[in-house]
Amino acid sequence: MRSLLVILIVVCSFQVMAVAQTETATVDLALPTDNDAIFHGGGPDFYQYVERDYGGEKSTPWEGGQYGFVRDPEQTRAGVVYTRFHEGIDIRCLHRDERGEPLDEVRAIADGKVVYTNSVPGYSNYGNYIVIEHRWGASPYFSLYGHLSKIDVRTGDAVHRAQQIAVMGYTGAGINRERAHLHLELNLMLNHNFQEWYNSFLHENDPNHHGIYNGINLVGLNIARLYLELRENPSLTIPQFLTEEEMFYKVALPKSRHFELPKLYPWLVSGTGEARSWTVSFARSGLPLKIEPSELKVKQPEIVYVKPSSLNASYLTDGIATGPTTHAHLTEHGKQLMQLLIFPE
Repeated sequence: MRSLLVILIVVCSFQVMAVAQTETATVDLALPTDNDAIFHGGGPDFYQYVERDYGGEKSTPWEGGQYGFVRDPEQTRAGVVYTRFHEGIDIRCLHRDERGEPLDEVRAIADGKVVYTNSVPGYSNYGNYIVIEHRWGASPYFSLYGHLSKIDVRTGDAVHRAQQIAVMGYTGAGINRERAHLHLELNLMLNHNFQEWYNSFLHENDPNHHGIYNGINLVGLNIARLYLELRENPSLTIPQFLTEEEMFYKVALPKSRHFELPKLYPWLVSGTGEARSWTVSFARSGLPLKIEPSELKVKQPEIVYVKPSSLNASYLTDGIATGPTTHAHLTEHGKQLMQLLIFPE
């Protein structure tokens, strides 16, 4: 019996080590266009500006093309807070023809497989867009390329790092020729049962045209910061990179065999023991940062922590929760989105 126990311990240890080893995979990213100004100061030379009308004053800040909460300023007791999250980065056009049409080639940022293309601009705010799946270690990651004028690949194609996949454009709502740019994201996926969740929670008159590659089901990381940090540390891994993200809130989820995040991204899981529920830590954007087993027994998702602030919790959770941060509760939107993580419960 003792020998069997030792063997089991060794096997389990080996399995844990194997997972850990797969997560040491480094990330070698190419820039998706000729614009490399991100490495030379960035700013207006790299990011496409947005058109802003705040307090009756019109402006064109390039900062709105960055990743993060960079849009829709709102005056609060604590000062101006930017309330709208921008999931990726908007990369400025460099090449145009005599009519002003964008000519920039768009290239895959890494080796991968094309898993989705949308060629009906009206189906998405992204306009024409491509999603490529990359495998680094044991986990899938998804780059998204939006507002394209022309798509040169098809679903199922294998692509190589720096291979041309499209041409920059200005398809999608609210973009004109002058503001032509590439919208680029690098995402984690929340749940392969997305379509069933969508059918259950969202309006039937707004069909999902994109399957599991709908933007709601893809949550982006700060790819601009990743480019810069990889330049300084080429051996950086995604799990290492995300340890630098600030945690803003935690949600307790009921145990569910449909909770995919620990299976897709096992490096998110921290701690051991029998879990009655899971506690998931999130960045302000909703990017999951850590999953921990919990003794708390819950039947529905519950907010269990919000970073202390004088602001309403909605500002710190992108509308997932509301109320004072000491007594916050999930909004209806928050309940629905948290259900996605474990759907069908």
